[in-house]
Amino acid sequence: MSDIGNGAGPAAATLFRARTVGLMLAIGIAGFIGMLVLGAYAPDLRSGRNGGAHALSNAVTGYAALVKLAEATGRHPRITRSKDAFETEDLLVVTPESAATDISLALKGRSTRPTLFILPKWRTVPDEKHSGWARYQGLLPLYDPIGVLAPGIRFTMRQYRSGGGPLTSHGAPGRFFAPRPIQVITGIDPHDDQQYDEWSDLHPILTDGRGGMVLAQIGEGPLYVLADPDLLNNRGMKEAGQARAALELLDWLNSTDADGIAFDVSMNGFGHSRSPLKLLFEPPFLAMTLAIAATLLLAGVHAFGRFGPPRARTRAVAFGKTALVDNSALLIRKAGREARLGGRYAAAIRDRAARAFGAPARLRDAALDDYLDSMKGAHRFTDLAQAAEAATDRRDLLEAAQALHDWQKDRHR
Repeated sequence: MSDIGNGAGPAAATLFRARTVGLMLAIGIAGFIGMLVLGAYAPDLRSGRNGGAHALSNAVTGYAALVKLAEATGRHPRITRSKDAFETEDLLVVTPESAATDISLALKGRSTRPTLFILPKWRTVPDEKHSGWARYQGLLPLYDPIGVLAPGIRFTMRQYRSGGGPLTSHGAPGRFFAPRPIQVITGIDPHDDQQYDEWSDLHPILTDGRGGMVLAQIGEGPLYVLADPDLLNNRGMKEAGQARAALELLDWLNSTDADGIAFDVSMNGFGHSRSPLKLLFEPPFLAMTLAIAATLLLAGVHAFGRFGPPRARTRAVAFGKTALVDNSALLIRKAGREARLGGRYAAAIRDRAARAFGAPARLRDAALDDYLDSMKGAHRFTDLAQAAEAATDRRDLLEAAQALHDWQKDRHR
């Protein structure tokens, strides 16, 4: 059978021009590469506008306003998506959204470096009318903010309706006013058997005047905890005085050798994901990727640089008697039965010679062979026919057939 249509003509060979094919290939390759890159880095490129309480969020409970304000005032803030970035002398702001968040690496690994933990306060739901916004549903149960640093540090806390009066500062700059409602730390849970000894003391920095700590230092190191996030989140940044005080507080908490402020979002689900696909686009494997891309490009250029016009493919089964004979011969050769055709070829020569030499029609078989042997020549027909029938391989058969052909040709002279 054939895979080429009967009506294929010159028009079919030029259905697509080389320029069209090249453009289609370029678009396809660019799209494929773009899909690979986006597939590798999509988790790292998420905007973070999910209504959460983190540095990428523009919701009321987020901290995007503080990040933008710090950037506008030259404080060099940066968003960290990997826990490897914790190895810095800059102030690290950690904003866990629930007690289920694992903050052990930041808690233990940065005991001598300035770190601010902001406890969660609000229970929210996404705003259906505005993408990335959130609506209050109420305050979180106290066990949620209490459990953020537990069991190593377990506070006792309180939530109540404040009058919005100024907070009392114990050495911190700026002037803050109490959020409404307010969430404060009242001390260390005395029933916590797993409390770390080095962090068993709390030093108040901002208090509400009623014995509650809004901002406290844990132990003697630069570890701080902010009980009420409304002092620094987007809700608190709507007032100029509060925003100014927030920047002064961050400067005061930061170390003397700091280059900026780091806002962690890896604990909020926006960390760099580990993917084998990303290795293709990052050193040291980037060099190998570029080498493979260059090789494929050169192979493509070579494929387009053919010599001469393309030749149309021939049919798998050609038309005509010659094609039929050729196909039949191919089948016989594939079957390995060529050597058995010697006797049949000799019989065909016998019939052709009888007609060509005018042998009497009554002669058959041996009588016809005697008649052909009686004709003058260097060889007898029966000897040549026996040699053809006795052939055992292709070479012997070819020699016997050539001898019969020459015998017939000599008789015609």
